[in-house]
Amino acid sequence: MIITKILGNIHDDPSLITRHTEKITLVDAALVKRIQRVHSDHNTEVGLRLPSGHPPLRDGDVLFSDGDNSIVIYAAPTDILRITPQDMKEMAFVAHSLGNRHLPAQFSEDALIVQFDSTVVDFLEHHSVAYVREAAVMPQPFRHAEHTH
Repeated sequence: MIITKILGNIHDDPSLITRHTEKITLVDAALVKRIQRVHSDHNTEVGLRLPSGHPPLRDGDVLFSDGDNSIVIYAAPTDILRITPQDMKEMAFVAHSLGNRHLPAQFSEDALIVQFDSTVVDFLEHHSVAYVREAAVMPQPFRHAEHTH
């Protein structure tokens, strides 16, 4: 089976949930690939050939549905560091320092979130910046931006 478009997302439209669901669990790096071969938990082989410029896959994306059966993407939890600076000055220092490393980052209401990296942990501990290491399904996969100096 070759999939060329996403039918919707069960988190946005719960009516897409079917009686029987096959799951395809993808790690963060696979969510940004538009062309790949994957297997469901029922060993159904699926080829993804999404158009150029297609946004990254998300947890809950429906690849196939016939009304009774569906195949849905599930994002595997990512090993992250949730960094919670004490104030704006500390946030600016951490963001600037980690930005110089060109790490992809995401932000929540009160935290800077990066993928786990032992050198980042060393940096945070050296500067006494609060953080928590946890596994989480992120709303968007981490994606490295193209960069040159």
